[in-house]
Amino acid sequence: MPGNYSYGKCVAIAVDQLFNVLFNGWPDETLSSRAHRMDRDNVRHWPRKLIDGIFCWQKEHCKSSYEAEKKRLQAPPETR
Repeated sequence: MPGNYSYGKCVAIAVDQLFNVLFNGWPDETLSSRAHRMDRDNVRHWPRKLIDGIFCWQKEHCKSSYEAEKKRLQAPPETR
């Protein structure tokens, strides 16, 4: 599997990105990353609060997802 990701995590990320696109988001971004950007830019705060609440065991889940997107950690090493 790519990087340090298990098969299950890869599938979860793919489904997450699909839902982001279905809600008019960028095709290679997760809902969590998008929620962080919307909160940061004062567009909407509730998506980040909701998602961070769902992933309550992960500190600042949405921010961490955004940082991973910036580093392109989910992309193949050749495209980072």
